[in-house]
Amino acid sequence: MELKISGGESSLDVSDSVFGVAFNSSLVHQAVTAYLSSGRQGSVVQKTRSDVRGGGAKPWRQKGTGRARAGTSRSPLWRSGGVTFAAKNRSYVQKLNKKMYRGAMRSILSELVDAGRLMLVEGVGVSEPRTKLFVEKMRELGVDCQKDNVLVVVDGWDDVLELSARNLYRVEVVSAAHVNPVSLVRADKVLVSKGGIKVLEGMFS
Repeated sequence: MELKISGGESSLDVSDSVFGVAFNSSLVHQAVTAYLSSGRQGSVVQKTRSDVRGGGAKPWRQKGTGRARAGTSRSPLWRSGGVTFAAKNRSYVQKLNKKMYRGAMRSILSELVDAGRLMLVEGVGVSEPRTKLFVEKMRELGVDCQKDNVLVVVDGWDDVLELSARNLYRVEVVSAAHVNPVSLVRADKVLVSKGGIKVLEGMFS
């Protein structure tokens, strides 16, 4: 299939196996959920009644006081006691094999093409690290950085481009080798350079 280059008359041949597959919503959901879950820290810790210091002595005798029987002052019912269902260290990582991940990414990229949200551009670089120049460049391509969530995918890291876009809340710049499903799904417009397209084809074909 061919993708027309935005702001020009030429086009570029891209792989149908990457940018022309049917959308698989369940597979995309698994990929997005797995990616978000992997970012969770899972380091919260609470103490159970056995972890709280003290409580070894019985607070009062079993009978004759008129009070409810108690075996420890570290019961979850007591102040300064343990937590009934205490949170412990855990990993939220969900397994997603490479074949499923690549399939989900192909599905997302194809859906972006079908919806007209993926734009192929010659380049998005600016001459100097200035946000104003970057915004003007985006406006020339028909992208509003104040209203649209914009993802810029380039073939290699560009410090000048990153410095120009980092003050824009709705703009994210990422290299094609590090693109992720969440950023793609969240973006209203995905701008991909010609070099970035080739990198994506090589990764997911």
